[in-house]
Amino acid sequence: MPRHARKRPSRVRRFVTGGAVTVGPLVLVSTAVLGTAQAAAAAPAAITYTVQSGDHLASIARTQHVSGGWLAIATANHITSPYTVLPGQVLSLPAGSNPATKTATATKTATATKAPSATTTTADGQTYTNNLDGWIKHSLAIMAQNGIPGTYNGIYRNVIRESSGNPSAINLWDSNAAAGHPSIGLLQVIQSTFDAYHVPGTSSSIYDPVANITAACNYAYHRYGSIDNVNGPY
Repeated sequence: MPRHARKRPSRVRRFVTGGAVTVGPLVLVSTAVLGTAQAAAAAPAAITYTVQSGDHLASIARTQHVSGGWLAIATANHITSPYTVLPGQVLSLPAGSNPATKTATATKTATATKAPSATTTTADGQTYTNNLDGWIKHSLAIMAQNGIPGTYNGIYRNVIRESSGNPSAINLWDSNAAAGHPSIGLLQVIQSTFDAYHVPGTSSSIYDPVANITAACNYAYHRYGSIDNVNGPY
């Protein structure tokens, strides 16, 4: 990644029989049922959230008012570094979370995430597969048009090291994350770097795989001469 910058005791009726105190069986049964009903009523409803495109743990923690922040969500869902979440993934929110409104949460949950198209066709009629291979090839074509050097192997090597090929990858533990601007996407760039080196004609979303690769390669070009010269944190 770039170096930059959460019982009440049931009451029973006692009967006196021959001086001995007994408890009526019917009362016991009724009390047990009542106690069960009370316990059920007291159990809080589970809170879940369905991940949307562009979400990451920090943004979910913020919008859903999660006590304990993004790390509490990660812990509750057994998510470990690099703390990635995917569209359509259902997360359990920790006790104490306070979503803005149930309607808003329900709306997001009900919003279906469409499966991505198997291919992408560009304005000039070129078709690329919607996977890492296609993203790299598409980016290379754009790079060639803009005089940005780099090879397939150089990009692939760095993508695998930085994100394992996951365009939704986000780093929430390093110094960039601590400063409030986590590294995001295939080549783990921060938003300010993406904005500065964004290549016109590509998506303005840092999560877009082609836009992320192209901007990162443009940054590497200006700093190191080429993405091919990058073999570690950059």
